Amino acid sequence: MHHAFIADAIRTPIGRYAGALAAVRTDDLASLPIQALMARNPGADWGAVDDVILGCTNQAGEDSRNVARMAALLAGLPEGVAGTTVNRLCGSGLDAVGIAARAIKAREADFVIAGGVESMTRAPFVTGKAATAFSRAAEIFDSTIGWRFVNPRMKQLYGTDSMPETGENVAIEFGIGRDDQDAFALRSQARASAAQASGRLAAEIVPVSIPQKKGEPLLVSQDEHPRATSIEVLARLKPIVRADGTVTAGNSSGINDGAAALLLVSEQAAKRHGLIPRARVVAVAMAGVAPRVMGMGPVPAVRKVLDKAGLRLDQMGVIELNEAFASQSLAVLRQLGLPDDAPHVNPNGGAIALGHPLGMSGARLALTAAEQLQRSGARYALCTMCIGVGQGIAAILERV
Repeated sequence: MHHAFIADAIRTPIGRYAGALAAVRTDDLASLPIQALMARNPGADWGAVDDVILGCTNQAGEDSRNVARMAALLAGLPEGVAGTTVNRLCGSGLDAVGIAARAIKAREADFVIAGGVESMTRAPFVTGKAATAFSRAAEIFDSTIGWRFVNPRMKQLYGTDSMPETGENVAIEFGIGRDDQDAFALRSQARASAAQASGRLAAEIVPVSIPQKKGEPLLVSQDEHPRATSIEVLARLKPIVRADGTVTAGNSSGINDGAAALLLVSEQAAKRHGLIPRARVVAVAMAGVAPRVMGMGPVPAVRKVLDKAGLRLDQMGVIELNEAFASQSLAVLRQLGLPDDAPHVNPNGGAIALGHPLGMSGARLALTAAEQLQRSGARYALCTMCIGVGQGIAAILERV
């Protein structure tokens, strides 16, 4: 069996909802990190790419009709390079990396671009066709996030809790208090701010040039979601699910725009294309949990991937945990036996500060972890995230 290596990785900045990246079409956004990989590795034969695999969650507008194939063509890859789009909701980008790695390990590919994209700003409203002749009824759904066209049996069997409601469910079931959630959110913001100031985050980012009606293009070069705050400011925010709840806008991830791409290769392909492996994809695993507590998905996924790899959690020198909500992040950490403020967990901030463009976030975890392994000298990194409708995904990387 071949090994699968990450040879390079890059992402766009993460934009706020209706922010700096709002004018960029989703398929164009997805093409930008692919173009950056091509520019950074001019010695590679880009016509030899076996596949472009991108995660994307909504796929209801400009990201429809196989956005990976669209992005590949828009990026300037040869027409002979194929593309496919995968959807494991929030885990889509990390799933794309896993699919690419498995193809390489199975010797069915040796040169693959994997990543993810989401423009939550540009997600359209959608409406279904009439169910009966001459019907005057019409339902319209906002495809930005959450349930739409719900199956009544699904609602009866499992409920259709919104994402914030699942965060409240976890907070109640696992006893995660508001003060701890706000403290976790503040740490995420502080770490992201420090990483931004030091240039650490800039190492992951390709700036996005946005034409303006007048004057020079706007160059977006850093994440837009982080913000200065304090524990007092966070404590004043009102709960967003229930009056006596604990989940707020300040201790939840954002609604964001962004794209990421990673170059995965076999050892032979790395030599052939003049690429330097940076991290090996050791194992990837998925698991299911009850949809109403979807935030707990990382717990069984992490245990499963550690078992597959024959490794222990205490061997993970870097952990990238997607911060969908502070409540579920804390519950996951505590179930895994990790401190709330573990310094090797999201050392450069997480989704509460950086944002959570659904299909892109898993790819961001993988590229951030690969970069952090190189900088820290740690051997292993763990990436994990919860997934809507009750799943978790986890991946282990090894520094090369």
